[in-house]
Amino acid sequence: MNCQHPLITTQQLQAIFDNENLVLLDATIDKIDASLKDEKLELIPHSLFFDTENRASETSSPLPHTLTSVENFSNYIAELGIHKDSIIVVYDRWGVYSSPRAWWTFKVFGFENVFVLDGGLPAWKGNQLPVVDAYIETKKTTPITVQLNKEWIATADNVLQVLEDENVRIVDARSPARFRGKQAEPRPGIRSGHIPNAYNVFFEDILDENFLQSPQKINLIFKAIGDPENDYIFSCGSGITASILALAAYSIGYHSVKVYDGSWSEWGANPDLPIEC
Repeated sequence: MNCQHPLITTQQLQAIFDNENLVLLDATIDKIDASLKDEKLELIPHSLFFDTENRASETSSPLPHTLTSVENFSNYIAELGIHKDSIIVVYDRWGVYSSPRAWWTFKVFGFENVFVLDGGLPAWKGNQLPVVDAYIETKKTTPITVQLNKEWIATADNVLQVLEDENVRIVDARSPARFRGKQAEPRPGIRSGHIPNAYNVFFEDILDENFLQSPQKINLIFKAIGDPENDYIFSCGSGITASILALAAYSIGYHSVKVYDGSWSEWGANPDLPIEC
């Protein structure tokens, strides 16, 4: 994998703001228990909306947020005006919540020049930088060829095959209560518990308010469960917060990282798959 650092600061974004290849994407989605839909829309100027839930996900799937097809993604990013020379910066209005999922999605489809704005919109506003209340109009371009990079994605079969592999770390981003089966899952019909031999790193522990924790703190968290040489598969409820862990691990040099796309929404719903509590 390319080892380019995945985070960009507000100062770094300002430095490239006039670059004609910059594509700025607001990748905000609702949380399970919170929404910004009734809030006044505030955006970094020149933003487009990146639709994780409907355009970048397979809406015909019974599972939430699973990746769309290569063809659909190629057509969608052409509608956004994204081309092979684009510098893609994704952010969200929460801080760092859903933007890592957008970052990971572009990585899965072979993009290298994609970055997450650390701190998101709150960091931008915290530096007294201007905001607007509307997205810009898209400038459609010719679809480019994209390919699925399987180094970034895991399936249920992949996970099942490595449950006893000592070189692989399966890491669950859900809360400790959900991980241990002490709290019911928010989605109906999903069992409680976790994937056997999985580790629990609650995604909120990776965050320092609106930002990722410092590299030193992230390193301490991951050192407690493995080394950079291990292979990592990140899971959560539906692939959103697992992407936060993937971003954090990648940012400190853990480059064999995958997100289990179906996550617990798939694993917990299948009675044929083993669980622990």
